Amino acid sequence: MSLTPPAPAHPRQTGPLRHLSIVRALMLRELITRYGREGLGFLWVIGEPLVFCLGVVLMWNLIRPEYEHGIRLGPMVMTGYMALLLLRHQISFSLSALQANTGLLHHRAIAVLHLYAARNALEFLGTTAAFLVVYLLLGFLGEVPAPADWGLMFAGWLLLALLGLGLALIFSALAQRFVVMERIVPLLTYALIPMSGAFFMASWVPPAWRDAYLLIPLPHAVEMIRAGVFGPFVETHYDGLYALGWGLVLTLLGLLLIAGARDRIEAE
Repeated sequence: MSLTPPAPAHPRQTGPLRHLSIVRALMLRELITRYGREGLGFLWVIGEPLVFCLGVVLMWNLIRPEYEHGIRLGPMVMTGYMALLLLRHQISFSLSALQANTGLLHHRAIAVLHLYAARNALEFLGTTAAFLVVYLLLGFLGEVPAPADWGLMFAGWLLLALLGLGLALIFSALAQRFVVMERIVPLLTYALIPMSGAFFMASWVPPAWRDAYLLIPLPHAVEMIRAGVFGPFVETHYDGLYALGWGLVLTLLGLLLIAGARDRIEAE
C-alpha cells in the first residue's frame, strides 16, 4: 500500500499570487512606517487636499465670481488639484523607494519592481480615498455637484494613474543612473501644473494652440475626469485611447529602464 505525503497546511504560493502577496506585505510595512500603527498620519492625506480646496474656493468666492468661463470653480479646482496630487505623489515617493528600502533587497523573494509596485499602489489607493472623501465633503457643503458619469470619471482617474506610473518609473530609473536627476525631478514636477491642465480647461486654450497642447497625454485624462463630473453640458476635449497608448508606452519604457539599472542597483 502506497502512502501519499499529506499536503502542507499552507501551500507555497507561486506566480502572480506570490508577487501580489509580496507587494501587499510591503504596502502594510510602508503604511506602518509612514503613518504609525494607529494610522493617524493617514488623516493628513485627506486633510491636505481638503484644506487646500476649501481655502481656494472660499478665497475665490470672495474676490471673483463663482463661475469662470461658465464653469463652476469648486469642481474644477478639486479635480485639478487631486489629479496633480496623484501625479506628484507617485513620482516623488517612487524616487525614494530604493533608498528607503535598500535593506529589503537582501531578501531573495523581494525584487526592485516589488518596491515600486507597492509604493505606487499605496499612493493610488491613498489619493483615491482622499479624492472620494474630499468630493463627498465638498458635495455636502454644496460646492460640487454629484458626478454626471461615475464610470467616465474613474476611467480618467485610472488613466491618470497609469500615466503617473510610467513617469514615476522613468524618473526613478534615470535617478539611479544619474545622481543629478534626484535634484532635477522635483523641479520638473512643477511643469506638471501647466502640462496636465490641472487649473484650466482645454477649451480655454486658443484653438490655434489646442491641437498642439493636446499632444501631451496628461490633459486627456484630466479632461475625462472633468467630463465625468460636469457631464455633456461643459465642453471637454479628450481621447481616451490616445492617453491609454501613452500610458502603456511610458510604463513599458519605465520597466525596461528599471530592468537595465537593476544590475547597478544590486551591485551597490
